Amino acid sequence: MKVSLLFPRSAHRRQGALLLPALGLLLAAAASCTAPRAIVATGKVTPQGEFRGAYNQGFNVASAPLDKVGRAVKDAATQAASQDRVDYTDATTQLQAAALAYVLDPVQPTADLSIRYGIIPRLDAGYKYAFGSHVFDAQFQLLGPTGSPENPGAGAASGVTYASVGLQFATQRAKLPNLPFLDDINSVLNFRATRNDLLVPLIISQSFGPEEEIGAISYGLVYGHSWVSYGFAPDKIFNGSVKVPELPRQTRNFSSFGGFVNLKLGYRYFYVIPAVSLFYQNYGDYALLNGQSTSLSGVTVVPSLGFQLRLPNMRR
Repeated sequence: MKVSLLFPRSAHRRQGALLLPALGLLLAAAASCTAPRAIVATGKVTPQGEFRGAYNQGFNVASAPLDKVGRAVKDAATQAASQDRVDYTDATTQLQAAALAYVLDPVQPTADLSIRYGIIPRLDAGYKYAFGSHVFDAQFQLLGPTGSPENPGAGAASGVTYASVGLQFATQRAKLPNLPFLDDINSVLNFRATRNDLLVPLIISQSFGPEEEIGAISYGLVYGHSWVSYGFAPDKIFNGSVKVPELPRQTRNFSSFGGFVNLKLGYRYFYVIPAVSLFYQNYGDYALLNGQSTSLSGVTVVPSLGFQLRLPNMRR
């Protein structure tokens, strides 16, 4: 039997004082350890010797009708969690498919704190902490000037086009979102998983003001690839009188394809960045307990809102 589901120095101090309360509220709303997929960068990399700090809050939204599937799964999960013994049925297969879907494409808030540094004129690198997921990335600028608002050089004009390519690698211990019915599912299935994610965005942007002094509009394409390891080790699921054996660690990988647009607005030192990204992925086939399997695919929308603090290189 195969089940198919669709799941989817002074100025800096003043800006920091304004930023901290807002970050506190947003951090309180963050409940994610998911690797970030929101693209909030522009085609211009961090100028050499500069730092940029940022906070980004988003939401991973699967396009599939999870409300209908969720109600059925919730009822089955609640009933199974309350029993000492669970007979393997189609509902048990659905519980496993739901657990996998929520790990592969979680419907939940996403958040990350990041810092970036301009290494050389066309290359920067950074680190993001996504509350459980560790993310390392770099970006290389292919097109456009490499100055700053204080020293614009060839970029002393509005409307200049920039382009860059990025590379982001994230590693995490994947877990189900903190939702009651998913806790019930995990109590029945003893589900565990890890994953690594790679993103390669191609970013094109147009500057507002010299060297993005008041911001930019950015858009582009994204390729992603993910590697997932998972397994189930239930201790109360039976097939007749025989206890269903655990599913040993399985490994799968899949690709994602998408696009994005973002808007960077502010002045020199502080910017607000609303963005939206759209991805399609065919996750492929996944083995389940009792010799069953499921196939998963879906479209994901990732709206986000970011806040960026720029620390210029005063030596330039």
